[in-house]
Amino acid sequence: MSLSALAAKIDSHTPSHRDRAIDGLRALALLAVPTGHWLLGGFTVSPDTGSLHNASPLATFSGLAPASWFLQMLGIFFLVGGYASVLSYNKRKGSGGDWLKGRLVRLGRPVLGVTAVWAVMVPLLYGLGVPEATLRTGAKLVVQPLWFVGVYAAITALTPLCIRAARRAGVWSALPLIASVAVVDFLRYGPYADSAPSWLSVLNLLPGWLFAYQLGVAWGEKRLNRQAAYVLLAGGTVLFAALLLAFHYPASMVGVPGQDRTNSHPPSLLVLALGAAQSGAAILLRDRIAKLLRRPALWAPVVVVNLSAMTILCWHQTAMLAAAVPGSYLGTIPGLTEAPVTPGWIAARLAWLPVFAVLLVVIGKYARVFEHPGQLAERTTKARRAVAGLLAAGFTAFALGLA
Repeated sequence: MSLSALAAKIDSHTPSHRDRAIDGLRALALLAVPTGHWLLGGFTVSPDTGSLHNASPLATFSGLAPASWFLQMLGIFFLVGGYASVLSYNKRKGSGGDWLKGRLVRLGRPVLGVTAVWAVMVPLLYGLGVPEATLRTGAKLVVQPLWFVGVYAAITALTPLCIRAARRAGVWSALPLIASVAVVDFLRYGPYADSAPSWLSVLNLLPGWLFAYQLGVAWGEKRLNRQAAYVLLAGGTVLFAALLLAFHYPASMVGVPGQDRTNSHPPSLLVLALGAAQSGAAILLRDRIAKLLRRPALWAPVVVVNLSAMTILCWHQTAMLAAAVPGSYLGTIPGLTEAPVTPGWIAARLAWLPVFAVLLVVIGKYARVFEHPGQLAERTTKARRAVAGLLAAGFTAFALGLA
């Protein structure tokens, strides 16, 4: 079957009530995750041991920071997550607890799968001579994006409360969340920063990511109209510029080695400003996006990405490592194991992106069983789940340096 015929088949099997714009936005946000990690994550090879180590190009090329504004699309992801959760929750057939259990299982199974597989791979690779430092570098990269799943699961559990808040206050229900983050940022970055406890920033973790989700819930409840979307776009843009220019927030949306402040871990007010602007733009462009995705050639990739969402999230770092680890035995390879300190590295890394994408497709062919287990889920016993859980816990401890 030709690609055009396959695209036409996927299009014809799409229900007429399917919200293509929401799926398109979700796919865009999903693809931004591997693209960002692949572009902004470099490596170096230790000359004495041959081990692989992380090296961020942002430490050298500060001018790349604006790229992170477009690649940091978690605000969009949480927005459409909140929107979709409202529709799903309101149409549920069972109890709220059953609905939540189903959501958490779909989120947790792929995470358990990737961490359990890596738990088996680590000793095997070590036995084949891969340096321990390389394995720890890889383990950290694999675990890095999985924090998002935990946060998203916690926020998903709050969906009934978010719906009640949206029905009572509409889009204003998100205001206390951004105010909370602003207060914490003032305490940790303002005149009282020296006396602020180190754990204070953790208070931003939940409200920081819940903000865009709450906007999505209000949108799904039809309490966020185009006028409010214009306010979000304009207000978020102005606040973003003010925080950068007047309050000297770091320009990068991801952590940069050597900087004492970071925007995303946990989220600062700059992340919420960006999320507000992105959310406003997404809502305003919804109809145009839906019209574009009526074309089968554009719609088919969106369907494929959405069906592989957790596979992409969990395995994209493994795809990059599948090229970098063997490459470390060949020495310095431009764009792969070469230190990201020259402009040529950027061009070379861009050339590697298709390779990483192909490796992800190959890995995903086998790893998708964790996302769509089918009959495998029925054959999985409690003992097997317990073993997988122990393997996952062991790998996580290894990745965090606890073992």
